[in-house]
Amino acid sequence: MAHSINPLGEFGQFLMVHLRDRGIDHFDRLLAAHWKAPALAKIQSELQTLTPEQRALARRAFVTSLDSAIHDFLFQLQDQADSHDGHIAVTVAGQNIATMSDGLHGEPFTDEGWRARYSAYGEPPEEA
Repeated sequence: MAHSINPLGEFGQFLMVHLRDRGIDHFDRLLAAHWKAPALAKIQSELQTLTPEQRALARRAFVTSLDSAIHDFLFQLQDQADSHDGHIAVTVAGQNIATMSDGLHGEPFTDEGWRARYSAYGEPPEEA
């Protein structure tokens, strides 16, 4: 039996792993002063001056901002598909993924959404 490809899920996994997870990992490494790049030395040094509570707040703000940007990007892809303009489209296995969803921008944000299924970081932490 041939393995059926789910283009929408494949795109979701790609987006979560290569955009969301990489962004969060990069931020976590900044907080840990991991990077050796001279261009990152100043920001890493400044982050080291924050209290643990301030670091947690900065991380929550970053994750929220990243998730908001992903939402807005997906909304615009959906809008392109819905307007029949289609100048910009993402295809997976020859299919426009926006036409496979009734709201592409909502795909990451449910209990069974892309963040929960594909992101190593899952859902963002609740605010304290």
